[in-house]
Amino acid sequence: MSLYDKVFSHNKEWVQKQLDIDPTYFSEMAKNQAPDFLYIGCSDSRVSPDAFMGIKPGDVFIHRNIANLVPNNDISSLAVLQYAVESLRVKHVIVCGHYGCGGVKASVSHDDYGYMNTWLRNIQDVYRIHRDELDAIEDSEERHRRLVELNVREQCLNVMKLSFVQKRLFESQDIKVHGWVYDLSNGQLTDTKVSLADLEPNLNIYRFNDAALASL
Repeated sequence: MSLYDKVFSHNKEWVQKQLDIDPTYFSEMAKNQAPDFLYIGCSDSRVSPDAFMGIKPGDVFIHRNIANLVPNNDISSLAVLQYAVESLRVKHVIVCGHYGCGGVKASVSHDDYGYMNTWLRNIQDVYRIHRDELDAIEDSEERHRRLVELNVREQCLNVMKLSFVQKRLFESQDIKVHGWVYDLSNGQLTDTKVSLADLEPNLNIYRFNDAALASL
């Protein structure tokens, strides 16, 4: 049996197991979703939030792309964020990067990736902002790991730039933005402890005034 066929065989077994445990499992799941988390992660096939977070369907709203980016002009990620923040009312927004990220490595390779160059430029901009720190790291692997961490931090800032996120951060104060890094080599998940206090000097550049937020 091919891997493709095994997927459907496994699906039938999984459906039956769920129904054996709870006959209403699927009928209840189909009614609505109320996740506490929005997870923005990398599309890398080796990074599976369902596995390392120990979550079940309905717990996490998930968006994935190359190198877990939240570009200012990416309609897909912005639409996901707005829906999660305004409609689903998630309590936590998580940006999760991972060491060994191919997108991060490609961004500093100076190779031509065609259309992907535009996407990778977002990571190159992160390098430019933190160039002094990164250039001072002699070991290439350590430099890569630090760029992964700084990219997560910058994407968290991109999340906080959004007016509908700021409304909940500063008005109702019922949402938090987190930056995580997953290590492929050992399965460990690290909270980088991104906080408003850490990002405040830069966030103030993008801060909407209270009157503007009140009108949203």
